[in-house]
Amino acid sequence: VQLVESGGGLVQAGGSLRLSCEASGFAGFTSDDYVIGWFRQAPGKEREGVSCIRESDGNTYYRDSVKGRFTISSDNAKNTVYLQMNSLRPEDTAVYYCVADPYLASSWKFECRVGGSLFGSWGQGTQVTVSS
Repeated sequence: VQLVESGGGLVQAGGSLRLSCEASGFAGFTSDDYVIGWFRQAPGKEREGVSCIRESDGNTYYRDSVKGRFTISSDNAKNTVYLQMNSLRPEDTAVYYCVADPYLASSWKFECRVGGSLFGSWGQGTQVTVSS
C-alpha cells in the first residue's frame, strides 16, 4: 500500500488544518480489516500515535491531548483518510505520518498508542507548524 499525505502547513495557534492521506496499490480499505491512522514526530521527541480508525466498524482511537480537537475520518470510495485538526496548539507542531495495516487485529489500539512499529505502510510525512 502506498500512502501519500497532503494538507500540512503553517497555521497560527487556534487555527485549523485538514490532513489527507490517499492510499493506492491495494484493493481498498474495506477489502480487509484495515486500521488507518496518523502518527507524528516533533524534533527531539519520540514518535507518537495521534489517531486511528478501524475501517470494519469505524471504531476510533485518539490520544488524550487531541481529544475534542482532532477528528479522523475516511472515504472508502476514494481510499482516503482525513485528519481534521482544530484549535491547534504550538505543541501540535510535528511531521505527521499516515499509516495503514490490515493485520493488527485486536492489538490495533495498543499499536496506535505506543508507537506503531507494527504498521506495515507509512507515508512520507507532512509538516504541520503551529505558531504562537
